[in-house]
Amino acid sequence: MLIKIDDLKSTPAVLDLISLHVAEINRMVDSCDVLDVSSLQASNATFYSAWEGNDLMGIGALKELSSTHGEVKSMRTVATQLRKGVGRAIVEHLIKVAKERGYDRLSLETGKDASFKSARGFYTNMGFELSEPYGPLPPCPDSSFVTLKLES
Repeated sequence: MLIKIDDLKSTPAVLDLISLHVAEINRMVDSCDVLDVSSLQASNATFYSAWEGNDLMGIGALKELSSTHGEVKSMRTVATQLRKGVGRAIVEHLIKVAKERGYDRLSLETGKDASFKSARGFYTNMGFELSEPYGPLPPCPDSSFVTLKLES
């Protein structure tokens, strides 16, 4: 699997997956911090896509909150690729990049209700622990916040 920085301009499959992700998250929760394409193109965000040959496998982004704190954003695996290690590979890649940047922690927000149970379990299995809201995010009754402490 190849995980690469994506410019978000040239691949319809990537844009379609982002659109699906944003629409689904907005349907599932009343308030959330999901990023659209223009937000993913901001200077403090690096967007990645994962490929097997010409087939898109998944997406994920790393947003810089400060010089020592990053945030995982827009994690999504293509439906036909679920349970094949795509999400794990992308998160492992984001952790590697975060360490290279010198971050001491990596955080994310996910949903709190039952439809996000597998996502919460996935991040817990990756070493993330429940945390307070971070950065500019206010407390939100629909959200769970988790953080992974990174070793230098």
